[in-house]
Formats: sequence, structure tokens, C-alpha cells
Amino acid sequence: MKIVNTCNFNKDYPDESEVNLPYMSQETADHLCDIFNSRFSGDTAPRFYKVVQNDYELQGSFEP
Repeated sequence: MKIVNTCNFNKDYPDESEVNLPYMSQETADHLCDIFNSRFSGDTAPRFYKVVQNDYELQGSFEP
């Protein structure tokens, strides 16, 4: 599992980035996301953290 920082408003171009952490279990990733979101994000924050599978492809930003 890995943790991704993404847009909190379901935009078409969320400009995601992977949080640089070692391999972790689902339980550990969920726990870390809970901590990150409670400390660094909120319901109205522009960004939040989510757990994804290791093969997840990041969603980029719009580049004309």
C-alpha cells in the first residue's frame, strides 16, 4: 500500500503526489492517513491523503 496526497474537491486534474514512505500494510497506511488528515487536512482543506494500491497511477495536473 502507499499513501497519495490528492485534491479534496474531486477536480479533473488533482495533481497527486506519492508520500515517500516504505512499504506498509493496509492497517498501517490507514492509520497514517487518519493521522495526516487530522493534523494537516480537514473537511474544507484543498488537499487530503488517501491509501492506494502499489500499482496505482498518479493523476496529474493539466498541462496544455
